[in-house]
Amino acid sequence: MTSATRYSNYDPIAWIYKEYLGNDHIERALPALEQLLLQHLPEKARILDLCCGSGELAQKLLIKGYQVTGIDGSETMLHYARENAPNGEFILDDARFFELPPTFHAVVSTSGSLSHIINLEELICAFRSVYAAMLENGLFVFNIYTEEEYQSGWNGSISGDVQKEYAWAVRQSYHPEEKVGRLNFTLFQLIEGTWQRLDTTVQEKCYLIPEVQQALEKVGFTEIKVYDAERDLGVEQSAGHAYFVCRKPLLS
Repeated sequence: MTSATRYSNYDPIAWIYKEYLGNDHIERALPALEQLLLQHLPEKARILDLCCGSGELAQKLLIKGYQVTGIDGSETMLHYARENAPNGEFILDDARFFELPPTFHAVVSTSGSLSHIINLEELICAFRSVYAAMLENGLFVFNIYTEEEYQSGWNGSISGDVQKEYAWAVRQSYHPEEKVGRLNFTLFQLIEGTWQRLDTTVQEKCYLIPEVQQALEKVGFTEIKVYDAERDLGVEQSAGHAYFVCRKPLLS
């Protein structure tokens, strides 16, 4: 993976994800994955955790006995992932263009990570990479955030924290004309007695469910189903989180 395709703007916020966001996201994702995926996999199945972040989900899956490989485009995220899940395998690569042999029983992507691919054609490229990495009859489960989530929770609200040697804040905003959500992070860190400031912005695309379904069909996935995490799966505080489940068909 070249530096040109690395997601370096995620490096400064990796520790925020590790300390504040990762476990919260995974606590909501696991009940959905139990219902939609894990009960259908063989023991010790090989799972690819796409956009694995700081490794919280990978560790949960390893504890359950699965073999886990994680991919992320942020080197700092992977540093924390290796700490959080030392028995996992982690690869620095681009979710849109990675190439792995067809060895995985399942591919998962949680925390709305694929929404960070803000171009539909590049999202299709990611789906193709996933398809190529899966065994026949394998399952692909991922979630995205629908407009319900962005309109209700991305209204300019600010969250963050202040500690002795660091402080951070993030403002969430949604731009319906572009169908893009933006996370504007500001970080302050005390380094050798001096406070240093860093600003970084992360974008997410609000895809329509039909266009994602069509993209999956275009790649070759079948048995495509969509679930609302809160209404269909009973995951609290997850309205507007849409889970997709699809299968790579038997080709013979």
